[in-house]
Amino acid sequence: MRFAAVPLLLALVLSVAPPARAGHELPFYPGYYPQEIRLETLTPAAAAPLLRNSTLHAYVGADPFAGGRLPANVSAVESLAGYVVVSPGGASGSDGAGGRCAVARSAARAVGGARVAGFVPYPYAVTPYHGDYLEHFDLVEAARRAVEGAAAVAPPRLVARGPLAERLVAAAKGGPPGKGEAAVVEEVDLQSLLAPYTPAAGGSFSPPWLKEGWFHAYLLQAAALTDPAARQEAEQLFRRLVGGGYEGLAERADLARRLVGRLGAGCERVVLGYSLQREPFNAEFSQGIENIAWDSQAGFDSDIFVRTAKLKDFPWNGWMRLGIGARPSAAWNPVAGFTDPAGRLLWAALGDPAFLPGPYGAGPVPHRAVPASVVTGGVEIPEDALLPEPGTGLLREMGRGKTAKAKVVYRLWGSAAHDNTRVSPADAVYPYVFAARWGTRRAPGAVEYDPAVDAATQVARQALAGFRVVKVDSEVRRYADITFTYVVPVIEVYLNSPSPDPQELAALAPPWSPVPWHVTVLMEEAVKRGVGAFSAGEARRRGVRWLDLARDARTREALAGLLDGLARENHVPEALRRLVAADEAQTRWAALRQFAQRRGHYLVTNGAYQLEKWSYAAVVLQVFRDMTNPLGVGTYDRFAIPRRAYVARIAARGDRLEISPEIERLERFLRQYRLVREPLGSGVDEDKVDVPACRFVIVGADGRVAAAGVSRDVQAHRVVVDLKGRLKPGAYTALVALVLGDNYVSPEVATAQFRVEGSP
Repeated sequence: MRFAAVPLLLALVLSVAPPARAGHELPFYPGYYPQEIRLETLTPAAAAPLLRNSTLHAYVGADPFAGGRLPANVSAVESLAGYVVVSPGGASGSDGAGGRCAVARSAARAVGGARVAGFVPYPYAVTPYHGDYLEHFDLVEAARRAVEGAAAVAPPRLVARGPLAERLVAAAKGGPPGKGEAAVVEEVDLQSLLAPYTPAAGGSFSPPWLKEGWFHAYLLQAAALTDPAARQEAEQLFRRLVGGGYEGLAERADLARRLVGRLGAGCERVVLGYSLQREPFNAEFSQGIENIAWDSQAGFDSDIFVRTAKLKDFPWNGWMRLGIGARPSAAWNPVAGFTDPAGRLLWAALGDPAFLPGPYGAGPVPHRAVPASVVTGGVEIPEDALLPEPGTGLLREMGRGKTAKAKVVYRLWGSAAHDNTRVSPADAVYPYVFAARWGTRRAPGAVEYDPAVDAATQVARQALAGFRVVKVDSEVRRYADITFTYVVPVIEVYLNSPSPDPQELAALAPPWSPVPWHVTVLMEEAVKRGVGAFSAGEARRRGVRWLDLARDARTREALAGLLDGLARENHVPEALRRLVAADEAQTRWAALRQFAQRRGHYLVTNGAYQLEKWSYAAVVLQVFRDMTNPLGVGTYDRFAIPRRAYVARIAARGDRLEISPEIERLERFLRQYRLVREPLGSGVDEDKVDVPACRFVIVGADGRVAAAGVSRDVQAHRVVVDLKGRLKPGAYTALVALVLGDNYVSPEVATAQFRVEGSP
């Protein structure tokens, strides 16, 4: 089967008037608020006075005020930075797990008594900054009681690794000196822990559970397990979670609880607490920024920050100035570059992924690939569906008689790329080709393989059972008296995963890439010919450069020569020949050449910002206000100023729970606002967005999860959880938290004990 090459120009149709007239402004602005973002390398000491005098808008990744009092014109946000753990090792003597646990509890008591800025004593891997905190709440409390109730013994000799660990150990040494062999206290940076699993293949794929606490616990503790049986059990639990081997939310929550318990049972590596990152921003009435959204685990160094923050005086045509502690050092390539803090922020602005990480723990947010439907169970795969061949990436038709465990139908929001080419179905599906080709080891030392691509795309490759480009649709949106018609491709994706969670299924292997296929092909040719390597590790192994599309002059020169050759051939990868016509290829290569001559680099995406200039001290990004981009100013304003809901009362009445909520309501005055807590139903203009969802976990007397889910059933200003027929007779504890606006962070958890009598 062959598809005609369709240039996906999201055509702008003006039904009544041109987009701008005298006395009128365009009612829709594609892209996000600032017209320019300047990222400067500044030490914390240099950033502090700039924040005080309102000439810097925010400082990313650190606190120039070291946890102290903030100036009157400065506010701050907090996010999870990492963990502090202890490894008892030889300090436990010959007592095995019992000895290690005793040493760990002693270390926890010693470190927990230290008052160090940015550290929170906390003896569990799933924190209030994780979306699955509710599912572990009773286990967290039990872990706290175990530490507090442990017999007082002489603390072990503690050895620190890392600045925060050094401060904690120094503060803990105010007590009796430790004895015996050393127990190692170290800090683990969360983003470094997640680095092997962050998006590759053009920023297309990342595990849907990347921000889940159980996943972090596995990465943190699994490698330290010493007992073979414990390791095997943990691996089995982990594989069931990532493979969708469960039925319903209750079994999923139970598996996660068991996994975290198994990982910590032997006390080989024990969580002592977590570290917080405080990032300041300029909140001055005129010169500051507002509409701030941040990520609960990445803070300002995140997709959501650059998509929401706006300057108070110049909302959509101002210049935002950001500071960061270290200059960009990682290579700038969209496959396995942008791995340092500055690079992550740059890619958040340059790239536009299929899904955004839910900023406050609620799971992936559809961005460019919107799931129109999700079907689970036995699904027949059409015989003309395609699947990339491992090792080569060649697209093969599935043929008859193939089935999948799920099907997701996506509607894709394409737009123009920075070189003014238009996103096509080939761009959307080429990440599948790339991942199969570069993420599959064919022979030792093979050039067309990168372990970083393998690790980052493994989940998506295993989940993908086939895909089919169905059609190209149009969608009309009206803004005031102007009509915009967007052309939207529809792609079916078939999956091997049996997960019952539609949100998770949709985020497993979406068809999308912010990088046009011809740019990815140019990078592939560069790696094949030894110009560079995608990842830092592979560059070291092969003795070549880490591929950089902008900053390395010799690489740019080599890329220019490769581009000339590809353009002469009107090159189309063999895997795309059924999707791309020769004339489209000719247009692509010519456009990329012109872009490179004009801009001086090859870093082309379809993101809302483009690379304008760079130096040792600063990087400048300019907004790309492409009228074919349906995402723009205000798209994610719902995440600015996160609100919370609280349980005022909870009552178990027979086979149902009744929760009386209180919610935070936003009150604005000029450029100021405040959050007012009041009972649900007290606002005369209450909207659907003010009605909280009730998340619940029902735990039996044996500690297993018997039921879990979300209720949005509101009756007489109370949220009702109907448990009829869901529980066997016995005693239960209900764990309940209310969610407002997808804000799962630091929920107020209410509990209720109750019994179910008689037959279910």
